[in-house]
Amino acid sequence: MNFLGFLVDKGLLPANERAKVETELAKKRPLAEALAERGVSLADALKATGDAYGIPARLLGDPPADDQVFQYIPLDSARHYGFVPLGITDGALEVGITDPDNIEAIDALQFISGKIGMPYKITLITKEDFDRVLEAYKNLSGEVGRALSEYDTVAKSPTTDRQSPDAVTSLEGASASGEESLNLSGPHEALKEDAPVTKIVSTILRYAIEGHSSDIHIEPSATKTRVRFRMDGKLHTSIELPAKVHEAVVARIKILSKLRLDEKRKPQDGRFSATVEKRRVDFRVSTFPTEYGEKVEMRILDRSTTTTTLESVGFNAAQLTEVRDMMKSPFGIILIAGPTGSGKSTTLFSMLSETDRETENVVSLEDPVEYEIPGVSQSQVRPEIGYDFANGLRSILRQDPDIIMVGEIRDKETAVLAVQAALTGHLVFSTIHTNSAVGAIPRLIDMGVDPFLIAPTLVAVIGQRLVRKLCPGAGKPFPVDESVKQLLDRDFADLPEKYRSALPPFNQFFHASPTEECPNGTRGRTGVFEILRMNKSLEQVVLKTPVEEDVYAVARAGGMLTMREDAIKKALAGEIPFEEINTLGGELFPEEEVA
Repeated sequence: MNFLGFLVDKGLLPANERAKVETELAKKRPLAEALAERGVSLADALKATGDAYGIPARLLGDPPADDQVFQYIPLDSARHYGFVPLGITDGALEVGITDPDNIEAIDALQFISGKIGMPYKITLITKEDFDRVLEAYKNLSGEVGRALSEYDTVAKSPTTDRQSPDAVTSLEGASASGEESLNLSGPHEALKEDAPVTKIVSTILRYAIEGHSSDIHIEPSATKTRVRFRMDGKLHTSIELPAKVHEAVVARIKILSKLRLDEKRKPQDGRFSATVEKRRVDFRVSTFPTEYGEKVEMRILDRSTTTTTLESVGFNAAQLTEVRDMMKSPFGIILIAGPTGSGKSTTLFSMLSETDRETENVVSLEDPVEYEIPGVSQSQVRPEIGYDFANGLRSILRQDPDIIMVGEIRDKETAVLAVQAALTGHLVFSTIHTNSAVGAIPRLIDMGVDPFLIAPTLVAVIGQRLVRKLCPGAGKPFPVDESVKQLLDRDFADLPEKYRSALPPFNQFFHASPTEECPNGTRGRTGVFEILRMNKSLEQVVLKTPVEEDVYAVARAGGMLTMREDAIKKALAGEIPFEEINTLGGELFPEEEVA
């Protein structure tokens, strides 16, 4: 290799090390690293490398002071090709590159140069400096701010019209299957997406996914648009956009979701999908008219992060035994109860994943199909064409099913059909919107299901909520004083003694204490549950006085723990912060009582 011979001639590389360096380079080790290991300083090695290629080289130290230069090269292109913008000097874009031999990178630079109408010049930089500049890219406000600067430039250009909803339409076409999709991670796609509003929307979506958010809220006001992400159950403001771009941002999302652009007076619902790092992420979109424009809510369904085991959703050992036992029922209905966002679907999928899909015919009706389960025939309901849960359930019964999953029981027709399916020898899983497990029975009756049908078909109801989990090592213990112990004793007073004696001692709870790896002290969420298992006593209550108070009294006598009590047990075990107990009704710990 002539270059290494040049370094030997210059006295920078010992002659006996040349063959070793050639071997390391053949294994794709960076040249600067190989030289530095042999006593050549990083600066000297970098300069020597640059001299060999005939290009300038320098150590950066800090990222560019003016982050506006980032607008010229998309983040995904920078990451993929190994080059970053450093600044503008003498009318040319200075680009830092780590591998001058990368022909693909040089071709991409030529493409970008023609696109922005500016020449470029290359400077050799180290991998460490490249990584530092790349980190400077990774800031939601910065990325969106650069796109907003482009938006203003486009708006002021005498030869380019301000981006309109019609212009947005041409930016992204439907896929061959007719389902709207976009790529949030492909470098080639990033080079093509030159519309500022497209960049704004794509950046917001990407940051929400990378931050493991469950929802995105885009909310207009008189002077600005607030973008909030829901993470671990709580909303946080992530960025604020100027009001002037709100309509274009909403139009972009509507195009992706196949919603009507001209309909702004009433709510609309849609969906689209995106590809991020070779994985598919689905978005459920809802628009809502407000005084200052349409509010947009997007539910994120990341199939790669789904929990598929009953252990990992948060059941303890006793609950696992009970759930798996109820799943052995040859027929009947098992319901998961809770409000929207309480993790009902994840629990359903975890239960389905433990069914015998080889010897049994398992069919599901969903809206939408959130997570794929091998061996399950999953069907997406489409109410707009008359294919709803009720019609789908009728069709499933003609498919020789053993186990049926219905995404949600919303109305009388679906509820009655589910009960009839259970009566005819099928095991039915579904969800229902109630605040507790005991509330599911009165809710079914309110829907119009006769109590004499509920009593023999209902196997169990699992009520659940999601609470934040403590990071390992991030819990700071504090003792439980006597007044709180008395409150805890009162909470469990009506639990039969044989169940109360199995409770852990009320000694200490835990604060969420920040750590370097876990700034909030919590990460992710887990379920807290209450399991209402039908028995002869409960069947009699359902037939005679099916009100919540009577159902609860009988279930309690059988040892049922409430969701709040399950949370107390998890807090005592250091699994969740004590503050989460108060989110489940009643304030166990006023703020001033906790040191």
